[in-house]
Amino acid sequence: MKIITNFKNWFGKRTLIIKTLLIVAVIGIGWLIVSAIFGANKQKTSYQTSKVEKGMIVSSVSASGAVLSVNVMSANTKATGIVKTVYVKDGDVVKKGDKILDIDLDFQGQQKNAAAWASYLSAQNNVESAKANQYVLQSDMFTKWKTFFDLSTNSTYQNSDGSPNYTNRALAEFHIAEDNWLATEAKYKNSQAVVTQTQVALNSAWLDYAQSSSTITAPTDGTITSLMYSPGMSIGSLDTGTSTSNQKVATIKTEGNPIVSVNLSEIDVSKVKLGQKTTITLDSIPDKTFTGKVIGVDRIGTTTSGVTQYASNIQLDTSSEQILPNMTVTANIIISRKDNVLLVPYGAIRSQNGQSYVQTLNGGKLQNLPVEIGLTSDTQTEIVSGVKEGDMIVTGTTTSQTTQTASPFSSGFGTNRSGGGNTIRIRD
Repeated sequence: MKIITNFKNWFGKRTLIIKTLLIVAVIGIGWLIVSAIFGANKQKTSYQTSKVEKGMIVSSVSASGAVLSVNVMSANTKATGIVKTVYVKDGDVVKKGDKILDIDLDFQGQQKNAAAWASYLSAQNNVESAKANQYVLQSDMFTKWKTFFDLSTNSTYQNSDGSPNYTNRALAEFHIAEDNWLATEAKYKNSQAVVTQTQVALNSAWLDYAQSSSTITAPTDGTITSLMYSPGMSIGSLDTGTSTSNQKVATIKTEGNPIVSVNLSEIDVSKVKLGQKTTITLDSIPDKTFTGKVIGVDRIGTTTSGVTQYASNIQLDTSSEQILPNMTVTANIIISRKDNVLLVPYGAIRSQNGQSYVQTLNGGKLQNLPVEIGLTSDTQTEIVSGVKEGDMIVTGTTTSQTTQTASPFSSGFGTNRSGGGNTIRIRD
């Protein structure tokens, strides 16, 4: 019996322990469920604020493009052969017509030069022939005019008081004389155009001959840059694999400031006007900013793959040897500028139903303030009315997820810790 009694006591204690453990487990699971449902839904909203300040705002349009011209002209040649003498070097100042280099022409170069000379002489003969024909037509015109004049002023076709006799002037004889004179006059005027045309052809033939000549000269006044050849080098020969059409020998830098061309969007082109100031940066010269002004805007534009762009030319205020043709540029065209105006960060402006507004905190709650805006830049917006200097406005919000539950076995609830600074935190 004693054994049975001890067994009952032991079993009773064991049952009590199991029940206690089950109660603790139920409480723990319940706490985890409550934490998952209620604790995870705690959120904390932070507001970034900024003061309304006075300052200067610059509204601009940004566009990209390339250097169009840096006031250089190429000295080219169609001659082929071996460079014999070079008369200049980079940095030399030359006048138009000064020698740059001489070439010993090869057989192909001699043929081309001879053919160009023959074409020039032929063009020269055409000019002289056109002038001679013009003299003949001029003489014929004056002869026909004199015949018509004498006929129209005799007593048959002119009254005694000097007025025209319209009745007799209706006769065929009068009209034939008049038509002969007008026809020769028309031929003479046409011959003037023919003479001009042959003179243009003569100039073209001369330029072609000069391009094939063994002596290359400067096409304009300026400074020699990018001289490409030295004595002994082959130029334009077929065995070098280069084209024989037109070889650049050197470039000549002239006076003037570079011009860049940028592409404007459909939205921006209407804002850009002639004379507006610009700032220009180049990818190849990252440590410098150049200034300039708009000198031309293409209002027609070109469309590529459904996108329309409008070219705008900008002339720089200064030049630099570092600026070369076709370099990539970025231009900021200044549309307008205001000083001593109320400014807020660009992202602080909101809009609803066509009305712009900013937000402030009133007793921890957001309040919308309607405002009238002015100029806008990439980072700031001008406020014309609706706020005053020193007002605090909301520029952004962030929401963070927090869990604020306490263990049922602890003496208190957990606490939130937040940092300082210009961020205001409101718990939802």
